[in-house]
Amino acid sequence: MKRGLYLVTPDLDDSARLLDISRAAIRGGATVLQYRHKTAAAALRLEQARALRALTHELGISLIINDDLPLALQVAADGLHIGREDGELAAVLAAAPGLPVGVSCYNDFERARTAHAGGAAYVAFGAMYASPTKPQAPSAPIDLIQRAKQELGADVACIGGISAANAAPLVAAGADWVAVITDIYQAADPQAQAAKIAALFR
Repeated sequence: MKRGLYLVTPDLDDSARLLDISRAAIRGGATVLQYRHKTAAAALRLEQARALRALTHELGISLIINDDLPLALQVAADGLHIGREDGELAAVLAAAPGLPVGVSCYNDFERARTAHAGGAAYVAFGAMYASPTKPQAPSAPIDLIQRAKQELGADVACIGGISAANAAPLVAAGADWVAVITDIYQAADPQAQAAKIAALFR
């Protein structure tokens, strides 16, 4: 996966709108797209994941599926992302050898150490800032990024309240990806907003 802007989809049932905004953001410079829709029925999730698989193939970026290994395999995704309640990393890697798996580590450095040692493709910290998507999420200090890079040699993603206005310190600290939902999917011009964040990685 190429470093840069890591798009995460909101819970959006309107598939046409989801694809339109995602396409604009990828054209703006997003390098990874994670499909995450916690409330959709299985049929809609499959429909949207397939459409996003086609879009990411067309535009040459990676597709990650959140928390759903069968769906990731069904659409031939480029990776899977798991959190604390989504099964053990070892079991996922055993079930899908060769599939890159990223792991949410919240504000827990020891969880990141264990995940990295266990074969995680990347570790994710957050919430870096107050998050409209997960307002109860614990705050993650920025020095976790530097520690994970220096002590573990891990690839690092950050999530939580990240926008074009506040992403720069995270990139400067060494983040390989900054994951963004609201600042892109609710932007008046998603392509321009994505371009502002993508420019930080140049």
